[in-house]
Amino acid sequence: MKNTPLTEKHLALGAKMAEFAGYNMPISYTTISDEHQAVRQALGVFDVSHMGEFIVKGKDATAFLQSATSNDVSKLSPGEIQYSCLPNKKGGIVDDLLVYRLDDVAEMTTAGEQTYMLVVNASNEIKDWRWLKRLSRGFEVKMQNISAKTGLIAIQGPKTVEALQKLTDIDLKSIKYYNFQRGRFAGCNNVIVSATGYTGSGGFEIYAKNKDLAKIWDKVFKAGAKLGIKPAGLGARDTLRLEMGYCLYGNDINDKTSPLEAGLGWITKLNKAADFPSKARFQKQKAEGVKRKLVGFVLDERRVPRHDYVIESKRGATIGVVTSGTHSPTLDKPIGTGYVKTKYAEPGTKIMIVAGSKKLEAVVTTVPFVTPGV
Repeated sequence: MKNTPLTEKHLALGAKMAEFAGYNMPISYTTISDEHQAVRQALGVFDVSHMGEFIVKGKDATAFLQSATSNDVSKLSPGEIQYSCLPNKKGGIVDDLLVYRLDDVAEMTTAGEQTYMLVVNASNEIKDWRWLKRLSRGFEVKMQNISAKTGLIAIQGPKTVEALQKLTDIDLKSIKYYNFQRGRFAGCNNVIVSATGYTGSGGFEIYAKNKDLAKIWDKVFKAGAKLGIKPAGLGARDTLRLEMGYCLYGNDINDKTSPLEAGLGWITKLNKAADFPSKARFQKQKAEGVKRKLVGFVLDERRVPRHDYVIESKRGATIGVVTSGTHSPTLDKPIGTGYVKTKYAEPGTKIMIVAGSKKLEAVVTTVPFVTPGV
């Protein structure tokens, strides 16, 4: 089991640790609800150094990524980020990812080359690398896996800018959502400050060299000490993302789910000129309509829906399956997501969640389940 550059920090804080994607990761420090509310109301800090990072550069880098990802990479300018996915050849998803355009970063490019950073899920790092290497044949590109030397923390919450501005000369308020800047942060050079996150509460993700991450962690906590800053583990990361309806690879999307079924048609650009795996399948799905859809649902009972629970209609017919479920700290009730036959996907539809011998009534709803800050 691998450690992150911050493992000793987590142990010193008394974190509950567990294996996740091959890493020894903090699940919680106090309670999931406490850490969740810290992010919604003030700010919390996550160690997400287990994520994978690849550099793709060369004169064909844009063309290659156009042929590998579902979104339109050609729309990215230097300093911009794009959410996308890697479709496989059978209509499913290899992984979802972020694509960073780095062309203006002198340390990572040479004249005439296009340079990107791909941020992939930790559990898929090796699979993604091998998939992309296969797809890169015939393109003039160079790929570098920098995952092992790159640290990443996410500082999330409405007080993040107030806390972090004193640590950098970068004007944090000027960084638009899904944009980034590179510079000096917390006394460290060549740090990427990215206006992204997985919580819906705003904030930044900080990419730095492994050797600098502990120093950055300490300075971030010192800067936020009077603003209610708290460390947050993977437990709160999951409740926060689910309240926003964000997909989790392995639960809500996988190698057998279509991005159109998952509500990710907005990152599946079927009109771009470049071909990409399963493009024709997705075009057919869009024309004919999908047979199932990923929906959100809310329960009034206290029992939490779990992954792979069967979903039934009110009449007892099997209509789908639960993909994610949790107790929402914000709503103080169970919420979940799952795939159901399309005719049951309308908000307001009553469905039944089969939990062993018990059936729990739920109502299909729109996502996100909450609107942070409102």
